[in-house]
Amino acid sequence: MVETAPIRVLLVDDHQVVRRGLRTFLEVQEDIEVVGEAADGDEGVARAAELLPDVVLMDVKMPGTDGIEALRRLRELDNPARVLIVTSFTEQRTVVPALRAGAAGYVYKDVDPDALADAIRSVHAGHVLLQPEVAGALLSDGDGGGNGRGPALTDREHEVLGLIADGRSNREIARALVLSEKTVKTHVSNILMKLDLADRTQAALWAVRHGLAG
Repeated sequence: MVETAPIRVLLVDDHQVVRRGLRTFLEVQEDIEVVGEAADGDEGVARAAELLPDVVLMDVKMPGTDGIEALRRLRELDNPARVLIVTSFTEQRTVVPALRAGAAGYVYKDVDPDALADAIRSVHAGHVLLQPEVAGALLSDGDGGGNGRGPALTDREHEVLGLIADGRSNREIARALVLSEKTVKTHVSNILMKLDLADRTQAALWAVRHGLAG
């Protein structure tokens, strides 16, 4: 059996107690490795560039550079890390801007530890963790990224987009459609280019808005 490399995680939170608690739990997960910590957004961006984590657990409200600004900077730097927001704020006015800035999803700080580990695995696999009420808020003003008037998608691209909206990873899409992962990646790239979208989160929102979600 081929061993899979652990998911490399960076913790970004201004509260040391929170970081310590997250690290204590995550370090007992065989498939997750905490590679570093940061106490604010500036440090988080720098550590992400240095350590190249697979997933960043990012707080929203932090002194100085907050999590949303850090997200924007990571995107500008084309950092490939998937960012999972970990927040104590349940208001949509806090979560929605984070998703618009490029987060792959969010969980609350009182989340069950096992659910947190599953969330990390999920976003690492390419899924988008988006609760229905937040998707609705993102779409209520027509925001889903792109202009919604891009060139027509092929039938296959519509199938792939629908599966993205269902939270499927490229591997799962490949299995469902009996394609290679490389072919799926090409379809995803074409979809993002045609619809003028930045990432899978925006693609999922576009699909929901246009009735392609399952």
